[in-house]
Amino acid sequence: MKNSKFIGTGVALITPFNKDFSIDYASLETLAEYNITNGIDYLVINGTTAESPTIKLSERELIIKTVVSVNKGRVPLVLGIGGNDTLKLVKEINSSNLEDISAILSVSPYYNKPTQEGIYEHYKYISNNTSVPIIIYNVPGRTAKNILPETVLRLAKEFDSIIGIKEAGNDINQYLELINNKPEDFLIISGDDDLALSSVIAGGDGVISVIGQAFPEKFSKMINYALDNNPLSATSIHEQLINITSLIFRENNPAGVKSVLHEMNLCNDVLRLPLLPVSKNLRNEILVELNNLKL
Repeated sequence: MKNSKFIGTGVALITPFNKDFSIDYASLETLAEYNITNGIDYLVINGTTAESPTIKLSERELIIKTVVSVNKGRVPLVLGIGGNDTLKLVKEINSSNLEDISAILSVSPYYNKPTQEGIYEHYKYISNNTSVPIIIYNVPGRTAKNILPETVLRLAKEFDSIIGIKEAGNDINQYLELINNKPEDFLIISGDDDLALSSVIAGGDGVISVIGQAFPEKFSKMINYALDNNPLSATSIHEQLINITSLIFRENNPAGVKSVLHEMNLCNDVLRLPLLPVSKNLRNEILVELNNLKL
């Protein structure tokens, strides 16, 4: 499979901040190394989990350089670049240094709520006017617009540079429709941590995970077991992680996973406004669950 480098477990890295809200590049280095050495298959930089709306272009460039320096070519890197102004987005992609980037993850246009035909034309324009492999990102809970399977499959069949989708609609039936009708080399990647195992067992290609960056060894093993047709071993790990996975998304992302990573001494529990750290009650629940996991 020509896109096999993105089969398995990718993680959507957070952006660690210092207490003054500047970027904590030392913690970013530590987190990237922790994930690479513990078995993840690729890293996603500047996704929603990275609080990308608050990251300046100059900061993004230094984030990329930091991760590239730590990675040393060991795993593929995916860069989140999306927007709801198609022409502006294409200019941004073409002006970015993508030398060390294997693909871009591009969220569907948000806020202005295009039709399915508008979404199709958006990705068609990106494909026709850039040279980088594209992973569509469907997250209707954030964009207010679902990319229907027929639109995804139309793009998959017509444009070779559109190599897959990160599907985060939290709808297993939509996963199944995509899996059952996709071109052979087109990737169906879960963006729902709670549905990742089910989607892979059904024939999907893996996950871009949030909680996976806190438990990269366990999460990667779970996905690899599923890919290797060993659902019992995969389900055993899934059951260990299901409670903490549910907890981290209760209030907002990435506040939940940052709370977990803070308890693991991997970053500060700091987010940029308008996001806030988790509430005291949720923090206590997270602590109890981490203790149950014997970390």
